[in-house]
Amino acid sequence: MTNPPALGICFDRAFGACEVADYARRVEQAGLAELWLIEDCFFTTAPPLAAAALTATEQLTVGLGVLPAVARTAAVTAMEIATLESLAPGRVVGGIGHGVQSWMAQMGVRPASPVTALREALTVVRQLLAGETVDSTGDYVTARDITLEHRPQQVPPVVAGVRGPRSLAMTGEYADGVLLDAPCPVDALVAARRHTGRTDQGFQHRCYATLCVLPDRQEARRIAAPFLAEMVGHGHSGLRATGFFDDLQRLVERHGTDWADHAPDEWWTQLGAIGNLDDAVTYVDAMRGAGIDAISFFPADELPIALEQIRTAGEIAAQLG
Repeated sequence: MTNPPALGICFDRAFGACEVADYARRVEQAGLAELWLIEDCFFTTAPPLAAAALTATEQLTVGLGVLPAVARTAAVTAMEIATLESLAPGRVVGGIGHGVQSWMAQMGVRPASPVTALREALTVVRQLLAGETVDSTGDYVTARDITLEHRPQQVPPVVAGVRGPRSLAMTGEYADGVLLDAPCPVDALVAARRHTGRTDQGFQHRCYATLCVLPDRQEARRIAAPFLAEMVGHGHSGLRATGFFDDLQRLVERHGTDWADHAPDEWWTQLGAIGNLDDAVTYVDAMRGAGIDAISFFPADELPIALEQIRTAGEIAAQLG
């Protein structure tokens, strides 16, 4: 049996920036290893939140989840990650993704080829963080004779937040790891590992995971069902990777958001940490068996509930030892 994955929790985009320091301290006190800061347009940005979280804690790893490749220049992205790394050496994970393309269009930066744009951004950011002088001109990223003046002593990993097979294959070559979004069924991780082509320890497979844990497992399933139904409607690639997606889609079409009572038990511990505490541990164990390195649970978007979920996530971590 492999070691348990590093467990963490996310800071939702709905939470005010003034809450992040207290939130981070609670995450660390709960015994969790990581905090991931959600950057979505047009809410809060991850780097200043990360600075506050890092200075409020002593051991917590903090991830940027995730910076759109074209919203900043690659040089500025590298500067921000390097600055954070200097604040808390060894406690920063950079995250870069395509960004939601409709949001990129709103800002006038939507690339014709998101995969190319992300590949170029990952390449330049990682080269700069490694202390290289970069002089290159791509389709979307230009770096003319740039060297970081404050090179991090410990080069932080940079993972890619992606979904599709082409992006995953590119990530396996150009990033230090992949970050899969929620919901992340076990089969989605298996598929991602196949597409990245990476099983070595130098490459991290990470994910966000749905979290809904209550003493009454069926109540927890009913609460999680509307979110999962929405993701089914979007054709979420993680759900499509499951062997039961077609059956799940038919249940949602037939019952709407009330499909939870009609789904077999074995689906739930594949879909996320949904049910009672034992069910959540079963999901994490299954993800560990499939090769996950780190899981950060996605909380409710209401802060009082999320604070309780920090405690629950800590209980899951304690169960895993």
